[in-house]
Amino acid sequence: MSRLSEIPLSVLDLAPITSGSDATTALRNSRELAQQAERLGYHRYWFAEHHNMPGIASSAPAVLIGHIADATSTIRVGSGGVMLPNHAPLVVAEQFGMLEALHPGRIDLGIGRAPGTDQKTARALRRTEAGLSAENFPQELTELIKYFEGTAELNAVPAAGNKPPIWLLGSSGYSAQAAGMLGLPFAFAHHFSAQNTLPALELYRRHFRPSEVLQEPYAMVCASVIVADTDEHARYIAGPGALSFVRLRQGRPAPLATPQEAADYPYTEIDELVIEDRMATQIIGSPSTVRAGLDELMESTAADELMVTTIVHGHEDRLRSFELLSDVAERMPSMGRSAAHT
Repeated sequence: MSRLSEIPLSVLDLAPITSGSDATTALRNSRELAQQAERLGYHRYWFAEHHNMPGIASSAPAVLIGHIADATSTIRVGSGGVMLPNHAPLVVAEQFGMLEALHPGRIDLGIGRAPGTDQKTARALRRTEAGLSAENFPQELTELIKYFEGTAELNAVPAAGNKPPIWLLGSSGYSAQAAGMLGLPFAFAHHFSAQNTLPALELYRRHFRPSEVLQEPYAMVCASVIVADTDEHARYIAGPGALSFVRLRQGRPAPLATPQEAADYPYTEIDELVIEDRMATQIIGSPSTVRAGLDELMESTAADELMVTTIVHGHEDRLRSFELLSDVAERMPSMGRSAAHT
């Protein structure tokens, strides 16, 4: 039996804003997708924090998490992640303590150490030059945890007593080692740093120390996956994501193009090489093609959980992709290995 049927399957959503549409529609589509994911047996539904990106509506994860948690009843909802350099730890503790108090046992707090945006936007978020560097991450993470534990000098109401599971997110080795040493679950961004996936997971497991949260390592891998009824259609609807990556590298981010706009775009030879490299790490195709790709990924990483992000222009195509993926994975009720994952 494929490992896909034995491990939790989760969703990472960027709430993509598409060409010819708007943020309101993107957020409504996210709500509908979360409700479908819950019906299909997906375990978590996370939102990524991005700013100053005209094609991404998930700029305020805490607000969006509350909305989606209200619109669902069983699926876990969380951040993948909150970029800690962008925020005062006190504010993050208050927000996620509030979310946990409102939706007990259903909230996840995924934390990243990179600003995840340009320095100008980071300065606007923090309103100061201080604290923008990821070098402050260990101190800020410690401060955040103290608020939840009620051991800080200030009271972060209602954080104390309402601590959601904390995950460390990463795309390199730093967060992997930190997560291991702290005994926290670790989520790796395979979808944009595939070359670092295996080294980071090895570091996490090698440095892992049992904690009150976990007695053994728990690693989740996030992959970019698009499933369609045929390989040809899957590749066609994957085109806009490739074009978005090209535009981002050019410093010209834009709403997600249509598949035809992506197909008609005048790519340069360098663009084509960039796309080829990018697409080589994504899993795109018919159910049988995707099953083979995911089986290989799960075998090589030995991940305890799989999270999937799917960037396509058509909302119906995205709904269909997650429906087909559920069939591919022979979805079963999610089973966690500790209170941090139920």
